[in-house]
Amino acid sequence: MDFAIGDIAVCGCWFAGWLDIAMVVFLCALLMAGYPVAFSLAGTALLFAILGMVFGVFDISFLRPFPQRVFGAVVNTTLIAVPMFIFMGVILEKSKIAEELLEAMAKLFGSLRGGLGLSVTVVGALLAASTGIVGATVVTMGLLSLPTMLRRGYDQAFSAGSIAAAGTLGQIIPPSIVLILLGDVISNAYQKAQLEQGVFAPETISVGDLFAGALLPGLMLVGMYLLWQVFVAVTQPQKAPAIPAIERGDVRTVWLDALKVLPPPLLLIIAVLGSILAGAATPTEAASVGVIGAMLIAGARMAPKGSLLSGRLPIYVTAFAIAGLVVLSGMLDLRIGRENAQPLESAGVIAAMFLFALTPWGVVASLVQLRRQKTLAPILDQTARVTTMVFTILIGAALFSLIFRGLGGDETVHAALAATPGGVTGAVITVMLVMFILGFFLDFIEITLVVVPLVGPPLLMMGLDPIWLGVMMAINLQTSFLTPPFGFALFYLRGVAPPEVKTAEIYRGAIPYIFIQLLALGVLALYPNIATWLPGVLYQ
Repeated sequence: MDFAIGDIAVCGCWFAGWLDIAMVVFLCALLMAGYPVAFSLAGTALLFAILGMVFGVFDISFLRPFPQRVFGAVVNTTLIAVPMFIFMGVILEKSKIAEELLEAMAKLFGSLRGGLGLSVTVVGALLAASTGIVGATVVTMGLLSLPTMLRRGYDQAFSAGSIAAAGTLGQIIPPSIVLILLGDVISNAYQKAQLEQGVFAPETISVGDLFAGALLPGLMLVGMYLLWQVFVAVTQPQKAPAIPAIERGDVRTVWLDALKVLPPPLLLIIAVLGSILAGAATPTEAASVGVIGAMLIAGARMAPKGSLLSGRLPIYVTAFAIAGLVVLSGMLDLRIGRENAQPLESAGVIAAMFLFALTPWGVVASLVQLRRQKTLAPILDQTARVTTMVFTILIGAALFSLIFRGLGGDETVHAALAATPGGVTGAVITVMLVMFILGFFLDFIEITLVVVPLVGPPLLMMGLDPIWLGVMMAINLQTSFLTPPFGFALFYLRGVAPPEVKTAEIYRGAIPYIFIQLLALGVLALYPNIATWLPGVLYQ
């Protein structure tokens, strides 16, 4: 009897030493079983906290910072950009901007072999820089482009792969939800790494730094997609034929249509990204600019040519008022209350106040048009659902990370990376490989909020550049949308694809783009300046 009790005690001590690893394995099992992410995170954390207290390896004091973590997530000004960019993307989706872009680009590139595939990639890049939401882009292009491509004789796998891959560009081309979340996590990990190294005045990185770092790699990835599509069109023309000239229309009409459709989203991209990269606005402030711009674009598209209040006039007035505010703020010092203000500056302040008073007119008129078209309620509903999902997962991840650290998980991760053969290079390859494999089963939000806080500080303590590391992780996370069996872009496309397109064809079409993303990851690993050059030029 005493021997049996001793064996149980030994087994219990052995199990207690592996609680942190068992916690991660149990979480992965729950997620693969289909349980909700946020509740799986919180439930796993509480279960293993109880087990840790039973075995005497967990101190309840580790839970004391949890209310502060929740409050910090709610008041974090950086994370306010998340619902704003989601709102902007949903507005552009519901206002049918993507439909017009796809139609115009298809006619523009239709004379080329593979032209429809090229148009899908270009529109995917434009929508990525406008919305940053993968699901909306894939569903929209799947509904509009896939039937057209199949009707024109395009190969099923080539068509499906092009659409799914173009939709994932919203994860690497800013503004992107994953870049916002990743920027916040990497910033915290960077500060923690510096504090552990004895640096008590740590440097910080911002989401704007990560946006700037991801811009060139994102464009590089777009170029790789286009090169692959051109290669397929040249070597296997039967998979990507050109549209007959009689169906494209005359060249003048095609270009006029393109010039009508392209300026609004391009101006929105310039306003949002330009303000961030120029340092004139934080991502949160730029997100608010994007929301107003998206509402004006949607309102102008839906508004009938009618009376002064119900037509497009209020929207145009507001657009010109915002442009005037930008010009005035760039040319004059508009700060009020200064004793030495010049007469021209005082006049500029008065003009700015007048222009600012005009801006609500067009915004209200746009909201009225959205409500009349019965799109305002679906926009608000979808925005609330996605935002709630993100922040609930964020709270669950905060609880999970606290208990994981309380069980000694930090030391386990640090020791595992330090023991990896190959030093820093081996540690980076190991982390990237683990994230890639997890992408087969987990969503990018789960990997960002659970895995990155664990591996980030040890990697950054090895001297890695935080911007480069963040962009590498973002490209790696992008592959999770295309890797079967749980690639979300594949699921979105399967839901809207015609019945004749088999699931196996969608998977087969995505495989080349997975390898392209891995190739981009390798290029970025060999040439880190692709990610670090632009932030250095802009902010240093």
